[in-house]
Amino acid sequence: MTRATFPETGQSRTEVLDILKSLRKNDIDWKRGRTPLYVFDAGDDVYEMGRAAFFEFFKENALGKNRAFPSVLKMENDIVDMSLDLLHGGPDACGFMTTGGTESIIQAVQSCRNRTRHDRGEPAFRGNIVTATSAHPAFDKAARLMDIEVRRAPVGADYRADPEAIEALMDDDTMMLVGSAPCFPYGVIDPIADLGALAQRRSVWLHVDACVGGYVAPFARMIGRSIPAFDFEVPGVCSISADLHKYGFCPKPASTVYYRDTTCAEFHAFDFDNWPSGRFYTTTICGTRPAGAIAAAWAVFHHLGLDGYKRIATELMEFVDDYRAGIKAIPGLKVLADPHLSVVAFTSDEVDLFRVAELMSRNGWLPGLLKEPKAIHRLMSLVHHPVLDEYLSDLRDAVETVRATGAKAEGIEAIY
Repeated sequence: MTRATFPETGQSRTEVLDILKSLRKNDIDWKRGRTPLYVFDAGDDVYEMGRAAFFEFFKENALGKNRAFPSVLKMENDIVDMSLDLLHGGPDACGFMTTGGTESIIQAVQSCRNRTRHDRGEPAFRGNIVTATSAHPAFDKAARLMDIEVRRAPVGADYRADPEAIEALMDDDTMMLVGSAPCFPYGVIDPIADLGALAQRRSVWLHVDACVGGYVAPFARMIGRSIPAFDFEVPGVCSISADLHKYGFCPKPASTVYYRDTTCAEFHAFDFDNWPSGRFYTTTICGTRPAGAIAAAWAVFHHLGLDGYKRIATELMEFVDDYRAGIKAIPGLKVLADPHLSVVAFTSDEVDLFRVAELMSRNGWLPGLLKEPKAIHRLMSLVHHPVLDEYLSDLRDAVETVRATGAKAEGIEAIY
């Protein structure tokens, strides 16, 4: 492959933008609902609100929020306060914005590890994390960075974390348990109340990964959906991660991490002054980060309000109901578990779903896949609603074709 070289001369704005547009020609058509994840859309008005606010603070640097940009600090504090109100945070609860769910999880793991080291009086304590096989790989990424062991227990028959299986993997060095709300593969909320009781009984930290559900589950509950308790109303929950750029419908990169109280958050920040420039203080792993993401999240919260988010939750959940019903109506397909929110995976005992996925990809649909069990997976937002009938029609045709031919997948590489 030829390496790109630096241009000898500059190009005009029009020329550069035309090239950018042409580069998109092979991208997935997310605006027509072709991607099963990556993009979360709540309509043009929300998109334009977030975009306008992002560019209003395009040049500001959130690293300087405490010294140079008090407006950015206020907006971040407002977002944290409003979100803690949704997540049953008590008067001592606190939180921080980050650039994504992985960073939120890494920060929570670091806070737990350092808190545990402090409490045990063991500065070199490694510890281990115990969770279900369905937990996000970000916990393993955090563990790899910090030389921590992760132990994964099999999920139960309902695809939720099994507290008994998790407890069986715990020992005296277990410092954190993890529950998901919901888990990414199966869309079910783990039994957080049971995990909270276990965490309290064994005196360990419980983190709830609500990166997917944190900004939709509260509103789903408000409109009458049966959503299990998952946040700080559950005793034993010490920290929660929740992504604004998923179902908060805010521009990327924007996530949040919250702590039950200041003792849990005590070791969150990085504070250093042993260099010539004096104190360097940041509440994120990144130093410089876009203030535009903070402004955009603040703007979207105020633009939508509770009424707007409840309206979106109503439309989203009704659409997901229709989607699940449509899947079940196709002979040979069945929805995995009983998903609580907008993650839906379906499997089959009769046809090779990876071969179905290959055929769907030929029609422009980017398939999301699970390997245990073999399934097609979708993380849906309102961008998928207008193409529901088209998707189900193409899916039915693909299933019937695979059933008639008995064809097997050419290999997962053919899809990716």
